[in-house]
Amino acid sequence: MVFKKIYILLLLIGLTSCRYSFTGASVPPHLKTIAITTFIDRSGSGEPDLSNKFTNQLIQKFINDNTLQVTDKSNSDCLIEGTITSLSDAPAVISGNETITTQRITINVRVIYKDLVKRQTIFERDFSNYTDYKIDASNIINLRKTAIDETIDKITEDILLGVVSNW
Repeated sequence: MVFKKIYILLLLIGLTSCRYSFTGASVPPHLKTIAITTFIDRSGSGEPDLSNKFTNQLIQKFINDNTLQVTDKSNSDCLIEGTITSLSDAPAVISGNETITTQRITINVRVIYKDLVKRQTIFERDFSNYTDYKIDASNIINLRKTAIDETIDKITEDILLGVVSNW
């Protein structure tokens, strides 16, 4: 009977200690604010406004997450700087008659995350993601734009997770 009570107690302790949360998991406690500089577009893709779209999406991710307050560089505890290194639009699926049916947008970025309080780089990392889209000659421009937007959304989410949960 005593053994059974100890077993149940240990089981309850084990279950309550297994909670898992990403919120603020790896953000050092002295970091409260973040600045995000405009990402430099070195992709050579010629995609209009890619730099601003990317930067604005990343800022919005941090605002929505609310782990770090977004502010300007002069008032921030940490900083994200980045470069869009490539944007490719390549065939992803080719049908039996050698017709391209699906294209893949891939975006690669280089991100530097700095602690401005301790004056050190927390990480310098490459992020990459992609989105596939079907080929439809009547709507190719909109489908490509949507794929770019979805890819930006995925990468900015990855960057956010890299900062707030050391993913």
